[in-house]
Amino acid sequence: MPPGEDDLNRAVAAYWGAKQMQGDTARATGSTAEGKAKGVRGGRHFAPIVELVARFFTDAGYSPGCIGTSGNKTIIPGYFRPGKAWDLVVVNGGVLVAAIEMKALGGPSFGNNFNNRVEEALGNALDLAHASRESLCGPEPPWLGYFLIMDDAPESRRPVRERTATFPLDEVWQGHSYQQRFGLAGERLLDGKHYDALCYVISSPEDPEVAMPAAALNWAHFSASIQARLTYLAELGYPRPEGQLSLENPG
Repeated sequence: MPPGEDDLNRAVAAYWGAKQMQGDTARATGSTAEGKAKGVRGGRHFAPIVELVARFFTDAGYSPGCIGTSGNKTIIPGYFRPGKAWDLVVVNGGVLVAAIEMKALGGPSFGNNFNNRVEEALGNALDLAHASRESLCGPEPPWLGYFLIMDDAPESRRPVRERTATFPLDEVWQGHSYQQRFGLAGERLLDGKHYDALCYVISSPEDPEVAMPAAALNWAHFSASIQARLTYLAELGYPRPEGQLSLENPG
């Protein structure tokens, strides 16, 4: 049985626990990092969620050796840059089975952080799409996933109106909170086929149980998309024994 929402809630609670522990460690060692950054400098706070998503692939028969979560095994060639390290990369038989990015969106500046996350998400997807078209990432088009945790804070729930711009802004953004805005951004990333699946959850250290405000971006859809990818590749004979490359990419 694939990981369900109960598993997701446990992983997100562990994520907040890891952030808190890293923040405490930074303070105890006199880190100069400020604010919430203290909780993310350790770099492993997403490990519980990475491990959760990796279960889809190990349960489908992919060996741990096919799954990269750190170091060179997470770096995929780019087109506009040499390469990019993703949070979870699965490669088997010369095929890029999946690449998944995991991000958080918190304060104190939700506006700047929202814009940065959208720019990163779009840029990474476009870079990999071009690299794939240049046959830099194996014989099969890669499956791209994106997972985002929004901090459930008063600033992220508050409706926002933008200042006057050079041209009239799309009214769809006006009067919506950053929580609502990322739901719209994620749906548009899916509609544009920049990602195969996005999972967008809202949570907080005080109440880690997740909320999923956008149906198309919930865990059920994310899970179904991964399983569809696994079924597709299974029809092509994947996973293959380690060391056996695809016939189309005998390298």
